[in-house]
Amino acid sequence: MSEYCFEGKLWQSAANQAAMSSFAALEEAYKKQTVLEGICYMCDAMQNLHVRLGEYEGIIERNEGALGAESGQIKDIAFISKVGKPVQFVISQIPRKGEEGCLQLSRKAVQQRCRQEYIAALRAGDVIPVKVTHLERFGAFVDIGAGINSLIPIDMLSVSRIAHPSQRVSEGEQLHCAVRSKAGGKITLSLRELLGTWEENAARFEAGQTVKGIVRSVESYGIFIELTPNLAGLAEYSEAVEPSQAVSVYIKSIIPEKMKIKLSLIDVLEQAEKAPLQRFFTGKHMDYWRYSPEICSKRIETIFED
Repeated sequence: MSEYCFEGKLWQSAANQAAMSSFAALEEAYKKQTVLEGICYMCDAMQNLHVRLGEYEGIIERNEGALGAESGQIKDIAFISKVGKPVQFVISQIPRKGEEGCLQLSRKAVQQRCRQEYIAALRAGDVIPVKVTHLERFGAFVDIGAGINSLIPIDMLSVSRIAHPSQRVSEGEQLHCAVRSKAGGKITLSLRELLGTWEENAARFEAGQTVKGIVRSVESYGIFIELTPNLAGLAEYSEAVEPSQAVSVYIKSIIPEKMKIKLSLIDVLEQAEKAPLQRFFTGKHMDYWRYSPEICSKRIETIFED
């Protein structure tokens, strides 16, 4: 397993705490260039990040704060937003025992190693752990290792369509995603392939049940209601509902050959809390994923190719 992970995963680990337990332990971490993690408690006026390492203090100078910092590619918000959050680093310089001064730290060095030793080896179809860092209307940005961000486009968050990524994931949430592509050295991720096929999701329901759902769109010919992130059904048109409302629906029929679920709207409910995502695929790599049933003429699939 790679030593590289998203920021926030190492902070409370026994190994990380032990490495900051004494000056001798910090010296050992410095010699071995061990990746450590601490909470940034201040970003000063020069955008240097200040971190406490047990009883000691460390500083990540702006140019060592991230890849691209020296060339001006990184905006100030990338440093300001780290206050109160865990950051990864290696110790680049340590004062002699008994001497005054901060430990010099480098986050950029960890990101360089992460790119060379971990990210460069990733292939399309690899399933990796990530942490959601922030949301935009077009997708969710996630930390794939050492604070390096990649994007999950909004249409890759699930098969069921959503208006905003916040309807599917939250900042700080930990997920597993599949590497969709590495075009131009940029990694794009996808979540929907891990959330189950049509048949896997439909197997959780049967005709005659009344269940909860979320209205995703209201069309002139009917209402699309999400039963799970990768499964939606169609109910008759009604003026009583709006997108994002929670509803109860009666399942009239489930038709695999047409990939359809027919619903009847029963009631509008108070907005339910977002249910945890259920991950169906738990492997480390997938070459191919077919969402649609074999007996369905419509084919929805993903072919993972570098």
